[in-house]
Amino acid sequence: MPPKPRDKRGADEDSSAGQSLAPALSRQSRKFANLFAIPPPVKALFDYVPVLVYPPNELPRRAPKPAKIPSLYVFSNKEDAAAGRPSFNPSCLKWQAFLNIAGVKHRLVHSSNHASPTGALPFLLPAASASTSDTSQDTYPIPSNKLVKYAEDHGASVEESSNLRYEAYQALLDQRIRSAWLYTLYLEPLNFNAVAYPLYVSSASTNPLVRASISHQLRAAAEAELLKHSSIIDIDDLYSEADKAFEALSILLGEDTWFFGSEKPTLFDASIFAYTHLLLDDSMGWKEDKLSGALRRRENLAQHQERLLVRYFGG
Repeated sequence: MPPKPRDKRGADEDSSAGQSLAPALSRQSRKFANLFAIPPPVKALFDYVPVLVYPPNELPRRAPKPAKIPSLYVFSNKEDAAAGRPSFNPSCLKWQAFLNIAGVKHRLVHSSNHASPTGALPFLLPAASASTSDTSQDTYPIPSNKLVKYAEDHGASVEESSNLRYEAYQALLDQRIRSAWLYTLYLEPLNFNAVAYPLYVSSASTNPLVRASISHQLRAAAEAELLKHSSIIDIDDLYSEADKAFEALSILLGEDTWFFGSEKPTLFDASIFAYTHLLLDDSMGWKEDKLSGALRRRENLAQHQERLLVRYFGG
């Protein structure tokens, strides 16, 4: 039901009440304003000695220093980083491949999460410039979620598909394939001992207690991540969903050179390569190969990986 109309008398009473309250409200507002006002003696002191804004502190001596070209900090070993070889971490390899595709010259620096300002790798340290100091914002570390903009700002031609199915296929990669990757690397005992342990644990410390702690943290983090999407970890389901995801991506690629029929590889191609390269790389030393086996059955995905490796990594 619509509200009943108010009679004129009621409206007049409301108006009179509002007018009578106005002076009181005004006085109360002035009281609050006076409460936060700067006392005259203090104001006079600040007028005499104005507040100075000091420049930001210098970075710690152990902090990464800008080089002549941008430095991409990734999970790698010293020799592979110096040679520009692919990182053994999918998140790092994705952005390493992207910068190579975009034509952004950079050097690799082997690192760990402890060196990252965001607590995660990769990050990019821009090149030093003669016109800027080490404390300039132009040399602040750039996290991975801003690397596309960095590439565009530095003249790179960054192409991305406008296909309406893009997000759906990206979700296959970020959820199904990534989940199977987490399990096969960290929770599959054979692969953890043969692959994850030498890459992430023994390379970080020689102390047995520290190694045991890192191992526990890695496995616990992988398990917690998988349990975000399910109340239990169903191994068969993880591999089955990843197999279906590879099949869908294989159908999407078809006989094209790059995904979504692009003339040149895009960030999506780099994202795929980050997993396919590591799963197909025999030097990784996989002992349990269910996930890599599912990939090898899709020949065009393997060929896509080979094209990117040869063109952008000289492999």
